Amino acid sequence: MPTDYDHLSREALIELLKRRDRRMPYGLVWERREIAPDTALNRDFVGLELDPELSCGAAPWRDLIIEGDNYDALRTLVSTHAGQVKLIYIDPPYNTGRKDFVYNDRYFDATDRYRHSTWLEFLYRRLRLARDLLAEDGVIFVSIDDNELFNLGLLMNKVFGERNFIANVIWQKVFSPKNTAVHFSDDHEYVLVYAANRDVWRPNPLPRSTAQDRAYKNPDDDPRGPWTSGDLAARNFYGEGRYPIECPSGRIIDGPPAGSYWRVSKAKFLELDADKRIWWGKSGNNTPRLKRFLSEVKQGVVPQTLWTYDAVGHTQDAKKQLNEILPKDRNEDVFSTPKPLQLMDRILRLATKPGDLVVDFFAGSGTLAHALLQLNREDGGERRFILVSNTETTDDEPDKNLCRDVCATRVRRAIEGYTSSKGQTVEGLGGGFAYLRATPIPTHRLEERLHDNQVWSYLQLTHHHPLTERAPLVSVSVWDGQTILYLPTVTDRMKSALREALNQHPHAIVYTWTPAALAGLVDDDHLRTVPAELTRGFRFSATDGDDDA
Repeated sequence: MPTDYDHLSREALIELLKRRDRRMPYGLVWERREIAPDTALNRDFVGLELDPELSCGAAPWRDLIIEGDNYDALRTLVSTHAGQVKLIYIDPPYNTGRKDFVYNDRYFDATDRYRHSTWLEFLYRRLRLARDLLAEDGVIFVSIDDNELFNLGLLMNKVFGERNFIANVIWQKVFSPKNTAVHFSDDHEYVLVYAANRDVWRPNPLPRSTAQDRAYKNPDDDPRGPWTSGDLAARNFYGEGRYPIECPSGRIIDGPPAGSYWRVSKAKFLELDADKRIWWGKSGNNTPRLKRFLSEVKQGVVPQTLWTYDAVGHTQDAKKQLNEILPKDRNEDVFSTPKPLQLMDRILRLATKPGDLVVDFFAGSGTLAHALLQLNREDGGERRFILVSNTETTDDEPDKNLCRDVCATRVRRAIEGYTSSKGQTVEGLGGGFAYLRATPIPTHRLEERLHDNQVWSYLQLTHHHPLTERAPLVSVSVWDGQTILYLPTVTDRMKSALREALNQHPHAIVYTWTPAALAGLVDDDHLRTVPAELTRGFRFSATDGDDDA
């Protein structure tokens, strides 16, 4: 029976609430207080330092590759791109215990008592930020294997909401079974799909394959073109679905097979037959079938949850593709778990349209950007990418830089073209990217540690401008009808340069560290103060404004 709260004393109500608070909630719970803290977590401001030497193509750059911990990079991206991303794809560490999960600058050991809790806390902090990047019609795809599949599903429910679950896709990752397996051959992985809002997000239909179209023939030279036929009988009860039919040959069919019903009424059947939409076989004596014309079917097909290797590639494809494009001194041992281009292409076709923004914050070998560039070349689209990759430096490998040497190198070679391992010239796909490094800066040290280059990058991202290098005097960025200016210091020479810029762009927004020095030169409505303006909108933690953590 329900409790009658009106008759409880204050003390009884307090005790009732205490008991309720002590109850274990339904859902995923992990040992937050017992695990080693993630040293990447901080409440610092994050500056993005542009490296023109490692960038690709000519400025301005709309695509980004960010080197650094993705917790830092994500906080900056949420501050500048919240609600703008249509697709997030990530391939996080699978937590196998076999040197795939770097945590606090060391590989995480499979024997660690809190292995699963540490992985969950690590991923939760990052997914919590990623959620706020998605547009309302955005979606996230996450690759995983059996080691953490069930934990990941509960974690995704917690972050994105159980009702926003879309699918658990099975990817057949190998083309031959492992006959050395003790129990079962491990032939597949998974891709979990969650929408920001399942009521809004819809996948794009997949293009029809040649094999699917080959099923359509035209044996009777129907002027409406190729067709295929379908059974007219079904097991679902239909009140008008039992009646005799006479074939053109004169044979009488008493009715559909036992336990089934014609899909249409007799009147509808006669109408279809008069329109030559019923196929009786070449002799006119077969059980009738309904003709379905290729010209009338949808030009795309609904995606299925089983993705076979012949359609989306397998692990050997992925390694071969990476080895073909990377320089010879960077072999598969540098990055041993890439995903095939075909898999990334499938995801991009399902979840993006030309012009959409895509993010991968476990970018690995950069396969997603490579596939995106290929798709843009195919359909003329202008999809944009932001990749985040760490160096994965450890005490044993202090010089390792996965972002620079694998991810950015692969994407650069895809853009510019390269010579394959077989000596063949592969044409570049075109494009470019800005290479940035994420650096956390304590807020009380911003005035001494925040570089002007970092300020300029952040300002452009905040205003959704493509990135350019900072100018020696006044930096100017014009995009989509808006102009922003950055004046690092105020000297007579700087003021002169500012006047020239304002003559060309009188409505520009001006950023400076010393606004008082520009009094009378810039209207207050167009003047912004650094660093206050930067920190005002910055996301300092994964859970700002959220009591869920």
